[in-house]
Amino acid sequence: MHTISKEDILAAFKRRAATRYYDGSRKISEEDMNFILELGRLSPSSVGSEPWRFVVVQNRALRDAIKPVGWGVANQLDDCSHLVVILAKKNARYDSDFMREVLLRRGLAGEQLEAGLARYKQFQVEDMRQAENAQTLFDWACKQTYIALANMMTGAAMIGIDSCPIEGFNYAAVNQIFADAGVFDVQEWGIAVMATFGYRAKEIAPKARKPFTEVVQWVD
Repeated sequence: MHTISKEDILAAFKRRAATRYYDGSRKISEEDMNFILELGRLSPSSVGSEPWRFVVVQNRALRDAIKPVGWGVANQLDDCSHLVVILAKKNARYDSDFMREVLLRRGLAGEQLEAGLARYKQFQVEDMRQAENAQTLFDWACKQTYIALANMMTGAAMIGIDSCPIEGFNYAAVNQIFADAGVFDVQEWGIAVMATFGYRAKEIAPKARKPFTEVVQWVD
């Protein structure tokens, strides 16, 4: 098994930065973009729920429609190679078809299936106290998508591809744009976050981070 050196990994982390300006003449290959998306698909999620979808938006009209209500992404939409809109599942309750399919996908059936659903119920009702609040459930699903987002951006950096996570947009307006275009059902899905991918147009200043000793606490 090939082992990547710690130095190479750290170098990718140090070079990775939120890229606001892309070189519009350079496009990510289909192979590399599928690799990045696969990293998202293989990411971990709470109770194995995988409450996400990755919508790759190359349609120019849709990108243009986002600009007036997407102040955090407007300057990137013309030149980024790929725009990925990450959706989070709505109403992912323990008693939903969606959560049942999570366990069926793992091969559970009969008593094992019902025991798994009972555990999900305990988790959502008692531990997280989220089952009766649709917004809280959606927020829980959104949190899972950020694991996939981080893995995609890190993996991209390790193969020399830049990225930028995007929260700077009017969520209701952008959701409606995609709903009107028939991209997804807003009763079932909502946008958690977006990300652009491509190749930086210019070098970015070294990142500023708090010292290691300020953010790490050991409890022995």
